[in-house]
Amino acid sequence: MDVRQIQISALQAQHLDGLRALQPDLVLIFAALGHLQSPDAFDVLRQAFPAALLAGCSTAGEITNQGMSDNTAVVTAVKFDRTRVKAATGRVTAMDQSDAIGAKLGAELAAPDLRAVLVFGKGVGINGSALISGLIDKVGVSVPVSGGLAGDGGAFTGTLTVTPDGMDADGVVAIGLYGDDVRVSHGSFGGWQPFGPPRKVTKSEGNILYRLDDQPALDLYKEYLGEYAKDLPASGLLFPFEMLDADHRSIGLIRTILGVDEQAGSLILAGDIDGEGYLRLMHANNEGLIDGAETAARLARDGLGGANGGLGILVSCVGRKLVMGDAVDEEVEVVSHVLGRQLPLTGFYSYGEIAPFSSTTECKLHNQTMTVTFIAEA
Repeated sequence: MDVRQIQISALQAQHLDGLRALQPDLVLIFAALGHLQSPDAFDVLRQAFPAALLAGCSTAGEITNQGMSDNTAVVTAVKFDRTRVKAATGRVTAMDQSDAIGAKLGAELAAPDLRAVLVFGKGVGINGSALISGLIDKVGVSVPVSGGLAGDGGAFTGTLTVTPDGMDADGVVAIGLYGDDVRVSHGSFGGWQPFGPPRKVTKSEGNILYRLDDQPALDLYKEYLGEYAKDLPASGLLFPFEMLDADHRSIGLIRTILGVDEQAGSLILAGDIDGEGYLRLMHANNEGLIDGAETAARLARDGLGGANGGLGILVSCVGRKLVMGDAVDEEVEVVSHVLGRQLPLTGFYSYGEIAPFSSTTECKLHNQTMTVTFIAEA
Protein backbone atom coordinates (compact mmCIF):
# COMPACT_ATOMS: atom_id res chain seq x y z
CA MET A 1 0.00 0.00 0.00
CA ASP A 2 1.44 3.32 -1.11
CA VAL A 3 0.01 6.70 -0.09
CA ARG A 4 0.92 10.11 -1.49
CA GLN A 5 -0.67 13.43 -0.65
CA ILE A 6 -0.67 17.06 -1.62
CA GLN A 7 -2.31 20.09 -0.04
CA ILE A 8 -2.91 22.91 -2.50
CA SER A 9 -4.60 26.29 -2.71
CA ALA A 10 -6.22 25.54 -6.09
CA LEU A 11 -7.22 22.36 -7.95
CA GLN A 12 -4.96 22.71 -10.96
CA ALA A 13 -3.59 19.94 -13.16
CA GLN A 14 0.09 20.80 -12.70
CA HIS A 15 -0.19 20.30 -8.95
CA LEU A 16 -1.30 16.69 -9.34
CA ASP A 17 1.57 15.33 -11.46
CA GLY A 18 3.36 13.73 -8.50
CA LEU A 19 0.23 11.86 -7.46
CA ARG A 20 -0.67 10.88 -11.01
CA ALA A 21 2.54 8.87 -11.33
CA LEU A 22 1.35 6.53 -8.58
CA GLN A 23 -1.57 5.35 -10.76
CA PRO A 24 -3.74 5.14 -7.64
CA ASP A 25 -6.77 2.93 -7.10
CA LEU A 26 -8.47 5.46 -4.83
CA VAL A 27 -8.17 9.23 -4.57
CA LEU A 28 -9.71 11.04 -1.57
CA ILE A 29 -10.47 14.75 -1.98
CA PHE A 30 -11.41 16.97 0.95
CA ALA A 31 -11.61 20.64 0.05
CA ALA A 32 -13.22 23.95 0.84
CA LEU A 33 -16.50 24.33 -1.03
CA GLY A 34 -15.21 27.02 -3.37
CA HIS A 35 -12.55 24.71 -4.83
CA LEU A 36 -15.12 22.05 -5.71
CA GLN A 37 -17.50 24.64 -7.19
CA SER A 38 -14.95 25.59 -9.83
CA PRO A 39 -16.39 24.58 -13.22
CA ASP A 40 -13.35 22.53 -14.20
CA ALA A 41 -12.59 20.98 -10.79
CA PHE A 42 -13.91 17.52 -11.58
CA ASP A 43 -12.37 17.45 -15.06
CA VAL A 44 -8.97 18.27 -13.55
CA LEU A 45 -9.30 15.37 -11.12
CA ARG A 46 -10.63 12.89 -13.66
CA GLN A 47 -7.95 13.71 -16.23
CA ALA A 48 -5.24 13.34 -13.61
CA PHE A 49 -6.63 10.03 -12.31
CA PRO A 50 -8.52 8.38 -15.19
CA ALA A 51 -8.59 4.89 -13.63
CA ALA A 52 -9.04 5.81 -9.95
CA LEU A 53 -12.16 5.91 -7.84
CA LEU A 54 -12.72 9.52 -6.74
CA ALA A 55 -14.40 10.18 -3.41
CA GLY A 56 -14.63 13.01 -0.90
CA CYS A 57 -16.56 16.16 -0.10
CA SER A 58 -16.54 19.81 0.79
CA THR A 59 -15.53 20.63 4.34
CA ALA A 60 -15.62 22.96 7.29
CA GLY A 61 -11.83 22.61 7.49
CA GLU A 62 -9.25 20.24 5.99
CA ILE A 63 -6.98 17.89 7.95
CA THR A 64 -3.42 16.70 7.29
CA ASN A 65 -0.46 15.79 9.50
CA GLN A 66 0.23 19.51 9.71
CA GLY A 67 -3.09 20.21 11.43
CA MET A 68 -6.27 21.94 10.29
CA SER A 69 -6.45 24.32 7.36
CA ASP A 70 -9.21 26.39 5.81
CA ASN A 71 -9.75 27.13 2.12
CA THR A 72 -7.39 24.46 0.79
CA ALA A 73 -7.75 21.18 -1.09
CA VAL A 74 -6.19 17.99 0.26
CA VAL A 75 -5.78 15.25 -2.35
CA THR A 76 -4.64 11.83 -1.14
CA ALA A 77 -3.79 9.07 -3.63
CA VAL A 78 -3.83 5.44 -2.47
CA LYS A 79 -2.35 2.50 -4.38
CA PHE A 80 -3.26 -0.85 -2.85
CA ASP A 81 -1.14 -3.96 -3.31
CA ARG A 82 -3.77 -6.64 -2.76
CA THR A 83 -7.03 -4.86 -1.94
CA ARG A 84 -9.93 -4.39 -4.36
CA VAL A 85 -12.02 -1.23 -4.23
CA LYS A 86 -15.50 -0.54 -5.57
CA ALA A 87 -17.71 2.57 -5.51
CA ALA A 88 -21.45 3.01 -5.18
CA THR A 89 -23.23 6.35 -5.48
CA GLY A 90 -26.66 7.73 -4.71
CA ARG A 91 -28.56 11.02 -4.42
CA VAL A 92 -30.59 12.19 -1.43
CA THR A 93 -32.94 14.87 -2.79
CA ALA A 94 -35.31 14.69 0.20
CA MET A 95 -34.50 13.77 3.78
CA ASP A 96 -36.98 10.88 3.84
CA GLN A 97 -34.99 9.17 1.07
CA SER A 98 -31.95 8.69 3.32
CA ASP A 99 -32.72 5.13 4.40
CA ALA A 100 -33.52 3.96 0.86
CA ILE A 101 -30.35 5.49 -0.57
CA GLY A 102 -28.29 3.86 2.16
CA ALA A 103 -29.87 0.52 1.28
CA LYS A 104 -29.10 1.09 -2.40
CA LEU A 105 -25.43 1.73 -1.64
CA GLY A 106 -25.21 -1.29 0.64
CA ALA A 107 -26.83 -3.61 -1.89
CA GLU A 108 -24.33 -2.55 -4.57
CA LEU A 109 -21.32 -3.12 -2.30
CA ALA A 110 -22.38 -6.25 -0.43
CA ALA A 111 -20.14 -9.27 -1.05
CA PRO A 112 -18.62 -12.10 1.00
CA ASP A 113 -15.17 -10.50 0.93
CA LEU A 114 -16.30 -6.96 1.81
CA ARG A 115 -14.20 -5.90 4.78
CA ALA A 116 -15.03 -2.20 5.29
CA VAL A 117 -16.92 0.74 3.79
CA LEU A 118 -15.98 4.43 3.59
CA VAL A 119 -18.93 6.76 3.04
CA PHE A 120 -19.13 10.51 2.40
CA GLY A 121 -22.31 12.44 1.76
CA LYS A 122 -24.10 15.76 1.68
CA GLY A 123 -24.12 17.62 4.97
CA VAL A 124 -27.54 19.30 4.94
CA GLY A 125 -30.96 17.93 4.02
CA ILE A 126 -30.02 14.38 4.99
CA ASN A 127 -30.77 12.07 7.89
CA GLY A 128 -27.37 10.53 8.52
CA SER A 129 -28.70 7.96 10.97
CA ALA A 130 -31.20 6.64 8.43
CA LEU A 131 -28.56 6.57 5.69
CA ILE A 132 -26.27 4.40 7.79
CA SER A 133 -29.10 2.17 8.96
CA GLY A 134 -30.12 1.44 5.38
CA LEU A 135 -26.55 0.71 4.34
CA ILE A 136 -25.89 -1.65 7.24
CA ASP A 137 -29.11 -3.53 6.56
CA LYS A 138 -27.51 -4.66 3.29
CA VAL A 139 -23.82 -5.13 4.16
CA GLY A 140 -24.35 -6.57 7.64
CA VAL A 141 -23.43 -5.33 11.10
CA SER A 142 -20.05 -7.09 10.99
CA VAL A 143 -18.75 -4.76 8.25
CA PRO A 144 -17.39 -1.53 9.76
CA VAL A 145 -18.60 1.68 8.11
CA SER A 146 -16.88 5.03 8.60
CA GLY A 147 -16.70 8.47 7.02
CA GLY A 148 -18.65 11.68 7.42
CA LEU A 149 -21.08 14.27 6.14
CA ALA A 150 -19.81 17.23 4.13
CA GLY A 151 -19.43 20.80 5.36
CA ASP A 152 -19.60 24.23 3.79
CA GLY A 153 -17.41 26.19 6.17
CA GLY A 154 -20.10 26.46 8.82
CA ALA A 155 -22.76 28.12 6.64
CA PHE A 156 -25.12 25.08 6.64
CA THR A 157 -26.63 26.08 3.30
CA GLY A 158 -25.27 23.62 0.73
CA THR A 159 -22.39 21.17 0.34
CA LEU A 160 -20.81 19.12 -2.43
CA THR A 161 -19.84 15.46 -2.58
CA VAL A 162 -17.07 14.19 -4.86
CA THR A 163 -18.17 10.99 -6.59
CA PRO A 164 -16.64 8.98 -9.45
CA ASP A 165 -19.27 10.61 -11.69
CA GLY A 166 -18.83 14.26 -10.70
CA MET A 167 -19.55 16.87 -8.04
CA ASP A 168 -23.05 16.50 -6.59
CA ALA A 169 -24.89 18.74 -4.11
CA ASP A 170 -27.18 15.82 -3.22
CA GLY A 171 -24.59 13.08 -3.56
CA VAL A 172 -23.48 10.21 -1.35
CA VAL A 173 -20.52 8.02 -2.27
CA ALA A 174 -19.56 4.74 -0.60
CA ILE A 175 -16.27 2.92 -1.19
CA GLY A 176 -16.03 -0.78 -0.45
CA LEU A 177 -12.69 -2.33 0.54
CA TYR A 178 -12.42 -6.03 -0.31
CA GLY A 179 -10.09 -8.93 0.42
CA ASP A 180 -8.32 -10.65 3.28
CA ASP A 181 -5.26 -8.39 3.22
CA VAL A 182 -6.89 -5.09 4.08
CA ARG A 183 -6.81 -4.10 7.74
CA VAL A 184 -9.17 -1.45 9.11
CA SER A 185 -9.58 -0.22 12.69
CA HIS A 186 -11.52 2.63 14.26
CA GLY A 187 -11.71 4.90 17.24
CA SER A 188 -14.27 7.53 18.23
CA PHE A 189 -14.56 9.71 21.28
CA GLY A 190 -16.06 13.05 22.24
CA GLY A 191 -14.73 14.68 25.37
CA TRP A 192 -17.83 16.79 26.05
CA GLN A 193 -19.19 17.27 29.56
CA PRO A 194 -22.87 17.19 30.63
CA PHE A 195 -24.66 20.05 32.34
CA GLY A 196 -28.23 20.41 33.48
CA PRO A 197 -30.65 17.59 34.30
CA PRO A 198 -31.82 14.82 31.97
CA ARG A 199 -34.92 15.81 30.01
CA LYS A 200 -37.53 13.34 28.76
CA VAL A 201 -38.25 13.29 25.04
CA THR A 202 -42.02 13.71 24.94
CA LYS A 203 -42.50 14.38 21.22
CA SER A 204 -40.14 13.69 18.34
CA GLU A 205 -40.19 12.38 14.81
CA GLY A 206 -36.96 10.95 13.39
CA ASN A 207 -34.41 13.72 13.83
CA ILE A 208 -36.96 16.45 14.69
CA LEU A 209 -37.31 17.20 18.41
CA TYR A 210 -40.60 18.92 19.30
CA ARG A 211 -40.99 18.64 23.05
CA LEU A 212 -38.84 17.95 26.13
CA ASP A 213 -40.54 17.36 29.47
CA ASP A 214 -43.77 18.38 27.69
CA GLN A 215 -42.32 21.81 26.90
CA PRO A 216 -41.51 23.16 23.42
CA ALA A 217 -37.96 21.97 22.80
CA LEU A 218 -36.83 25.25 21.25
CA ASP A 219 -38.10 27.34 24.18
CA LEU A 220 -36.37 25.12 26.72
CA TYR A 221 -33.17 25.06 24.70
CA LYS A 222 -33.13 28.86 24.45
CA GLU A 223 -33.47 29.12 28.23
CA TYR A 224 -30.31 27.09 28.65
CA LEU A 225 -28.38 29.01 26.00
CA GLY A 226 -29.14 32.45 27.42
CA GLU A 227 -27.31 35.09 25.38
CA TYR A 228 -26.13 32.43 22.92
CA ALA A 229 -29.74 31.88 21.82
CA LYS A 230 -29.67 34.93 19.57
CA ASP A 231 -27.04 33.23 17.41
CA LEU A 232 -29.05 30.07 16.72
CA PRO A 233 -28.75 27.79 14.85
CA ALA A 234 -24.97 28.35 14.62
CA SER A 235 -24.53 28.54 18.40
CA GLY A 236 -26.19 25.12 18.68
CA LEU A 237 -22.86 23.63 17.66
CA LEU A 238 -21.50 24.67 21.04
CA PHE A 239 -24.28 22.99 23.03
CA PRO A 240 -25.19 19.56 21.67
CA PHE A 241 -27.40 16.94 23.32
CA GLU A 242 -26.19 13.69 24.87
CA MET A 243 -28.55 10.76 24.37
CA LEU A 244 -29.47 8.84 27.54
CA ASP A 245 -31.35 5.61 28.20
CA ALA A 246 -34.34 5.14 30.52
CA ASP A 247 -31.99 5.02 33.53
CA HIS A 248 -30.35 8.32 32.51
CA ARG A 249 -27.15 6.56 31.45
CA SER A 250 -25.28 7.74 28.37
CA ILE A 251 -25.60 5.50 25.30
CA GLY A 252 -22.48 7.02 23.73
CA LEU A 253 -24.14 9.23 21.11
CA ILE A 254 -24.27 13.01 20.84
CA ARG A 255 -26.62 14.98 18.62
CA THR A 256 -25.86 18.40 17.17
CA ILE A 257 -28.54 21.01 16.49
CA LEU A 258 -28.49 21.79 12.77
CA GLY A 259 -31.53 24.02 12.58
CA VAL A 260 -34.54 25.46 14.38
CA ASP A 261 -38.20 25.88 13.45
CA GLU A 262 -39.54 28.92 15.27
CA GLN A 263 -43.14 28.30 14.23
CA ALA A 264 -43.17 24.67 15.40
CA GLY A 265 -40.93 25.35 18.40
CA SER A 266 -38.73 22.45 17.33
CA LEU A 267 -35.05 21.59 16.91
CA ILE A 268 -33.64 19.84 13.84
CA LEU A 269 -30.91 17.44 14.90
CA ALA A 270 -28.17 15.85 12.81
CA GLY A 271 -29.49 12.33 13.40
CA ASP A 272 -32.36 10.34 14.84
CA ILE A 273 -33.10 10.29 18.56
CA ASP A 274 -34.97 7.79 20.72
CA GLY A 275 -38.55 8.97 21.03
CA GLU A 276 -38.79 7.23 24.40
CA GLY A 277 -35.39 8.30 25.69
CA TYR A 278 -33.80 11.21 27.48
CA LEU A 279 -31.49 14.05 26.45
CA ARG A 280 -29.04 16.19 28.39
CA LEU A 281 -27.14 19.26 27.27
CA MET A 282 -23.37 19.16 26.84
CA HIS A 283 -20.56 21.68 26.77
CA ALA A 284 -16.80 21.40 26.43
CA ASN A 285 -13.40 22.92 27.00
CA ASN A 286 -10.24 22.49 24.96
CA GLU A 287 -8.56 20.07 27.33
CA GLY A 288 -11.50 17.68 27.32
CA LEU A 289 -11.80 17.67 23.53
CA ILE A 290 -8.08 17.10 23.00
CA ASP A 291 -8.13 14.24 25.50
CA GLY A 292 -11.07 12.79 23.57
CA ALA A 293 -9.13 12.93 20.30
CA GLU A 294 -6.21 11.15 21.95
CA THR A 295 -8.54 8.41 23.19
CA ALA A 296 -9.98 7.92 19.69
CA ALA A 297 -6.47 7.63 18.23
CA ARG A 298 -5.38 5.07 20.83
CA LEU A 299 -8.44 2.95 20.15
CA ALA A 300 -7.71 2.97 16.40
CA ARG A 301 -4.02 2.21 16.91
CA ASP A 302 -4.62 -0.62 19.32
CA GLY A 303 -7.27 -2.13 17.05
CA LEU A 304 -4.82 -2.53 14.19
CA GLY A 305 -1.89 -3.87 16.17
CA GLY A 306 1.58 -3.54 14.72
CA ALA A 307 0.81 -2.49 11.14
CA ASN A 308 3.51 -0.66 9.23
CA GLY A 309 2.40 2.17 6.99
CA GLY A 310 -1.13 2.86 5.89
CA LEU A 311 -3.42 5.86 6.10
CA GLY A 312 -5.32 7.61 8.87
CA ILE A 313 -8.65 9.25 8.02
CA LEU A 314 -9.81 11.79 10.61
CA VAL A 315 -13.34 13.17 10.66
CA SER A 316 -14.05 15.66 13.43
CA CYS A 317 -17.08 17.84 14.07
CA VAL A 318 -17.23 21.51 13.14
CA GLY A 319 -18.56 22.13 16.67
CA ARG A 320 -15.26 20.99 18.13
CA LYS A 321 -13.45 23.39 15.82
CA LEU A 322 -15.62 26.28 16.99
CA VAL A 323 -15.01 25.49 20.66
CA MET A 324 -11.23 25.08 20.30
CA GLY A 325 -10.64 28.04 18.00
CA ASP A 326 -6.94 28.58 17.42
CA ALA A 327 -6.14 25.47 19.48
CA VAL A 328 -7.89 23.15 17.02
CA ASP A 329 -4.55 21.95 15.60
CA GLU A 330 -3.84 20.35 18.96
CA GLU A 331 -6.42 17.59 18.48
CA VAL A 332 -4.88 16.69 15.11
CA GLU A 333 -1.41 16.87 16.63
CA VAL A 334 -2.28 14.43 19.40
CA VAL A 335 -3.74 11.94 16.91
CA SER A 336 -0.60 12.17 14.76
CA HIS A 337 1.56 11.59 17.85
CA VAL A 338 -0.38 8.48 18.85
CA LEU A 339 -0.57 6.92 15.38
CA GLY A 340 3.01 7.81 14.49
CA ARG A 341 4.15 10.99 12.82
CA GLN A 342 5.20 9.07 9.71
CA LEU A 343 1.62 7.93 9.06
CA PRO A 344 -0.11 10.16 6.48
CA LEU A 345 -3.36 11.70 7.70
CA THR A 346 -6.27 13.10 5.74
CA GLY A 347 -9.77 14.14 6.69
CA PHE A 348 -12.03 17.06 7.41
CA TYR A 349 -14.28 18.92 9.83
CA SER A 350 -17.80 17.72 9.22
CA TYR A 351 -21.53 18.05 9.88
CA GLY A 352 -21.70 14.46 11.14
CA GLU A 353 -19.15 11.71 11.80
CA ILE A 354 -19.71 8.09 10.80
CA ALA A 355 -17.91 5.34 12.69
CA PRO A 356 -18.49 2.18 14.70
CA PHE A 357 -18.71 2.35 18.44
CA SER A 358 -15.18 1.79 19.64
CA SER A 359 -16.03 -1.46 21.39
CA THR A 360 -17.94 -3.02 18.47
CA THR A 361 -18.31 -2.87 14.70
CA GLU A 362 -21.85 -1.46 15.11
CA CYS A 363 -21.80 1.77 13.12
CA LYS A 364 -23.61 4.96 14.11
CA LEU A 365 -23.83 8.59 13.13
CA HIS A 366 -21.90 10.59 15.69
CA ASN A 367 -21.86 14.32 16.35
CA GLN A 368 -19.25 16.43 18.13
CA THR A 369 -16.83 13.49 17.99
CA MET A 370 -13.33 12.86 16.70
CA THR A 371 -13.38 9.67 14.64
CA VAL A 372 -10.24 7.94 13.40
CA THR A 373 -10.13 5.24 10.71
CA PHE A 374 -6.79 3.46 10.29
CA ILE A 375 -6.35 1.57 6.99
CA ALA A 376 -3.38 -0.68 6.17
CA GLU A 377 -2.56 -3.89 4.33
CA ALA A 378 -1.16 -7.07 5.86
